[in-house]
Amino acid sequence: MRKKTVIQTLGAVSALSMALHFSALADDPSRFVEGTDINGIEIGGLTEAQARETLENALAAGYQLTVKEKGGKSEVISGAAIGCRVSVPEHLNELLGSQNAGGRQSGPSAANSYSISVHISYDEAALAAQIRSLACISGADIVQTRDASISPYQEGAPFSILAEVQGNSLNLERTEAAVRAAVASGASELDLEAAGCYEQVRVTKEDPSLAALLERMNACRDMTITYTFGGQAQELTGGEIAGWMTGSENGQISIDREKAAAYIAWLAGTYDTAGTARSFHTTAGAEAVLSGPYGWSMDQAAETEALLAMIQTGQSQERQPQYAKEAASRTAPDWGNTYVEVDLGGQHVYFYRDGACVWDAPCVTGNVEKGHTTPEGIYSLTYKQEDRILRGQKQADGSYEYESHVNYWMPFNGGIGLHDADWREKFGGTIYQYAGSHGCINLPPNRTKELYDQLYTGIPVICHN
Repeated sequence: MRKKTVIQTLGAVSALSMALHFSALADDPSRFVEGTDINGIEIGGLTEAQARETLENALAAGYQLTVKEKGGKSEVISGAAIGCRVSVPEHLNELLGSQNAGGRQSGPSAANSYSISVHISYDEAALAAQIRSLACISGADIVQTRDASISPYQEGAPFSILAEVQGNSLNLERTEAAVRAAVASGASELDLEAAGCYEQVRVTKEDPSLAALLERMNACRDMTITYTFGGQAQELTGGEIAGWMTGSENGQISIDREKAAAYIAWLAGTYDTAGTARSFHTTAGAEAVLSGPYGWSMDQAAETEALLAMIQTGQSQERQPQYAKEAASRTAPDWGNTYVEVDLGGQHVYFYRDGACVWDAPCVTGNVEKGHTTPEGIYSLTYKQEDRILRGQKQADGSYEYESHVNYWMPFNGGIGLHDADWREKFGGTIYQYAGSHGCINLPPNRTKELYDQLYTGIPVICHN
């Protein structure tokens, strides 16, 4: 009987001790009032630091974003799948302070439920992978939204308008941005349609500009672009042009640029003469097959752009191509009948004007024994200049291999040109084989001015052996 009394007394003391303990916690201004919850999570009796840790752990563990889609469907991205980490803002102390200032009211009637915004961080790569794995992004039931457009080319059939399709495809960039923003703010739900993530039709089949484009594209099927090369003509038909069309974009005909460029390259390969082998009838009566930089050379880049622009008009037209280099004539020979002829084997220079030889003189060309043979080829005069000092390569001691003053300088092949040579007493014959120049064409001083006065920049200079 006595023992029982002791036990009862100890029990009463223990209950009293616990009541006093909880009363002390409830009155502790460093702890939240009993019954306090933030964002639905109980933090009563916890210090600010404990509350922060509890909130961050609980919110991170339970976070998920419900992604609402068209047709009432939804998918969930869990915080665990994206390495979710939650940061509670610093103003928890303000909430605690307001409780203390308000007399620390507790119980069912006290307003101790709070909602705060939190910052959520996550693994960028993991979130990107989660977004791309959503059925609304990569699923089998996606119908791609498409604007109304022009049909692809079909041989023998006119172009037509393909109707628009309003599907359920999402703009990936907008969707990713919306999901990232929702997660970062701690939102629990994202409505993709309300966020403007679905692609929308911008052009319908009734669009008047699309009808106008269709008319132009069908006109292209009947157009012809005729390129002229002197007396020759090359037709580009509408059938071939239509085969380059890939549809339309921003109200313009979409053209396969590579095919257009390939056609211009074919024109250049067919009609350009620069760099090609051509037959030259020499003064001595022989036929020399020569090549060289002189001739017609199409500006392919500029001509490709011009062709693309012409196609957009849908109008048949004639065109003379743009050239990077031009020659004297579009008929063979392309150097025409006014030119300078350098006979390397005969060591003689001739000047023909309008088909008649109006000047000629013996010369000395590049030294064969020393490997300075003047190259054959079809060139053009680069410029002409009086009172010039010609210099060879600079030597180690600072001097030049040679320095020669000339009165008349007429270059046509880099540093090779025609000029007077007053240091020579004889010209012609076989001098060039053992005592020739460094590649230039040396002319008699008393004959050079007459030639100089008649030549002009761009005149053909033809060297043959």
